[in-house]
Amino acid sequence: MALIDQVREDLKQAMLSKDELRVSTIRMLLSAVKNTEIAKGHSLSDEEILAVVQKEVKQRKDSIEGFKAGGRQDLVAKETQETEILQGYLPEQLTEEEVRRIVEETVQETKATGINQMGMVMGTVMAKVGGKAAGDVVSKIVKEKLTP
Repeated sequence: MALIDQVREDLKQAMLSKDELRVSTIRMLLSAVKNTEIAKGHSLSDEEILAVVQKEVKQRKDSIEGFKAGGRQDLVAKETQETEILQGYLPEQLTEEEVRRIVEETVQETKATGINQMGMVMGTVMAKVGGKAAGDVVSKIVKEKLTP
C-alpha cells in the first residue's frame, strides 16, 4: 500500500474512533502533502512524502523548544503528541553509530578531505540513508568527520 493511502486510511480510522488530535494531525499532514504536490506540479512518491513528514516532525521539534523556553507546557504536550503521531509514518531511524559508519564509508568513497566538501558528502549520505536519519544528525556527524 502506498504511503498516502495508509495516511488516508489512518485518517478514516481516527475519525471513526473520534481521536481529535490524530484527526487534526493527519489532516495537517495531508494538507502539507497537497501543498507540496501543488508546488512541485506532480503527485508525490513515497520518498517525497517521507520528506514532508520529516519536515513536519522537525517543525514540531522546533516548536517544542520554543514552547519550553516560553513556559507553555500545554503546547509542549500537544506538539509532542503530534510528533509521535507523525513519526509513526517514518521508517525506523538509524542509530547514531550506524550513521557514523555510513558517513565514514562515504568520506572514504568520495575521498573528501575538508569541510569545503561537506555538501557532496551530505548529499551522498542522505541518499544512502533514505529517510532513516534526520538531516541535522547527519550534518553534525559529517562536520565532526571533516573538521580537522
